[in-house]
Amino acid sequence: MIREIILDTETTGLDPLEGHRIIEIAAIELINHVKTDKSFHSYINPERQIPESSKKIHNISNEKVKDKPKFGEIIKKFMDFIEDDILVIHNAEFDLKFLNYELNKIGMESIQNENIDTLKLAKSKYPGSSVSLDSLCKRFNINTKERVEKGHGALVDCYLLSEA
Repeated sequence: MIREIILDTETTGLDPLEGHRIIEIAAIELINHVKTDKSFHSYINPERQIPESSKKIHNISNEKVKDKPKFGEIIKKFMDFIEDDILVIHNAEFDLKFLNYELNKIGMESIQNENIDTLKLAKSKYPGSSVSLDSLCKRFNINTKERVEKGHGALVDCYLLSEA
């Protein structure tokens, strides 16, 4: 049995070293490459303002996360969910940079799980083509209606990636 976890985050910006934080984290379980009904999802209070430029991407407002738990309050449940299984992430470097920054900030070790970066895979398989999640969904005829209507959310993106 192979257990993999599709993972995505949404953040307040592009770099945790500039004070940006995770505001949403999602993960869904695959067993032998097939989705199960198990998932993890949480919005997170970033303890800072979400820039308008970021809000335009994921449609997550300060109002939406102001009463949500802080990262340290959800991390045990998240780590228990992912265990030491393989992580499947579109642009793993980005998400792991944020996750490891947040973990280290609260005195925890970085994530050591093996990971599969679907962005790198797509770049090698389709050189010269756009390999964004939207482009991959278009290439594989995956319906992105929910992403278009509701925004670029971590849970929606996990489900889309599971179909790609």
